[in-house]
Amino acid sequence: MIMENGDYEDWRGRKADTSKHGGVIAAAFTCVVEVLENVVFLSNAINFVAYFMKSMHYPAAEAANMVTNFMGTSFLLTILGGFISDSFLTRFKTFVFFCILELLGLILLAVQAQYSKLQPNLNERPSKSQAVFLYFGLYAMATGVGGIKAALPAHGADQLDHGYQRHISAFFNWYFFSLCTGGLISSTVMVWIQDNEGWKLNFNISIGTLSLALCIFTAGFPIYRLKRPGGSPITRIYKVFASAIRNRKFSPPPPKTDSLGESSSARTTRGKLRFLNKALMDEKITATEVEETRTFLWLLPIFASTILMNCCLAQLQTFTVEQGNMMNRKVKNFMIPTQSLTVFPLIIMLASIPLYEHFARIIGAKQRTSGISNWLRPLKRIGIGLALASASMAAAAIVEVKRRKEAVNNGAEISVFWLAWQYLLLGVADMLTLGGMLEFFYSEAPDSMRSMSTALSWCSTAMGYFISSVLVTIANSISGALGREWLAGHDLNHGRLDLFYALLCVLNFLNLLNYIFWAKRY
Repeated sequence: MIMENGDYEDWRGRKADTSKHGGVIAAAFTCVVEVLENVVFLSNAINFVAYFMKSMHYPAAEAANMVTNFMGTSFLLTILGGFISDSFLTRFKTFVFFCILELLGLILLAVQAQYSKLQPNLNERPSKSQAVFLYFGLYAMATGVGGIKAALPAHGADQLDHGYQRHISAFFNWYFFSLCTGGLISSTVMVWIQDNEGWKLNFNISIGTLSLALCIFTAGFPIYRLKRPGGSPITRIYKVFASAIRNRKFSPPPPKTDSLGESSSARTTRGKLRFLNKALMDEKITATEVEETRTFLWLLPIFASTILMNCCLAQLQTFTVEQGNMMNRKVKNFMIPTQSLTVFPLIIMLASIPLYEHFARIIGAKQRTSGISNWLRPLKRIGIGLALASASMAAAAIVEVKRRKEAVNNGAEISVFWLAWQYLLLGVADMLTLGGMLEFFYSEAPDSMRSMSTALSWCSTAMGYFISSVLVTIANSISGALGREWLAGHDLNHGRLDLFYALLCVLNFLNLLNYIFWAKRY
């Protein structure tokens, strides 16, 4: 989707000069900042359960739910951040505002960890005032995370030439690389600090790291080009729908374009959702507004088709960790920490991105074109990722059968490295799917909805985690009614985790067929 240079401005509000503003260096600021921001977010999120249990004295189940709600809220609030970024503020200002909000949340959490009066007494739950203080800091942080993750990738992609899609594709791949780098540091260095030095130091390091990210981001303001906000996209969508419903009994006027022309995504979806053309009976509704609405709505089936894949990713932080606890984690005299098992998929993803970029450059060189290979287009990459997610659950089921058989029949533990198969497949699947989603939703979205559309990638992650919990409950209810719950108790040897993985494999395969149906019609 190509933007005219007139849509951009510099920090003074003047028209951006392509020779001075934007470019690879400006986009690189975004990737560096994302490493630091993700270190702060993930280092706290993956170990908040321990903090809530040991310092705030919440029961294990309640602490786990608090973390799940925090993660889900953070990702769902990307829609709010995207809406503000598209409607009222530039993406630069949106990032600065929400980064300060996340800093405020971290400062409140640090203050509570520092002073015993703000913490509950031994073996007592927090008082109402202590709980309010905790939740205020926690959800100020979650809101900040949501705004940052909506604005930052769209701001970075804005710096590049939209006429050369390969640059946009490469940016989102390296942005995903930055996400994984932050995750790797969180799962190693920050986990060690939390376990050995305590949460006071952890929160102080988090505040310093996020402050550094804010300083680096704002230091690039002279070379950024900024997209002017275009007003509320939700209001425009509502106006188009309301007008189409009012005029549903009339024949729509012939298609037309206004002075702004139309985007490639508008041409892609022009023949779809034709009932929206009835909105053009209202002289206050423009053809551009109708095409914006049509394009955004046509992104939603692709978005919905990616949610189930994130249910598979949720297993890496739950049942896969439990599997690892019951396997042989010794490497000579070293015992691999359970929390560091997430390092495996991160290393795989970090290795796969440079390999993918190398492969993409070879294909591009052979084609001698400014476009990208058909096999490297976002929809194809997402589809391959969904297929690999289904395959990963099949591999997970096979490994669990082997682990359980050895444990029950022989009292033996198989090596934790048997989990490498599902880590490998899911790691590559996540790289292809999330990277493809970020690029697809940004490139195909209407100009005025890019932040909000990019946020759909993060909302898919949140909904995948929530639906995973629902699937566990449903699977236990049905299997319990038939005789024995698959996932009951704390001992996987007495359950049937392999059947749950098999269920996810089948559901993801059916979801892949659903995705292919919608992708072919896009």
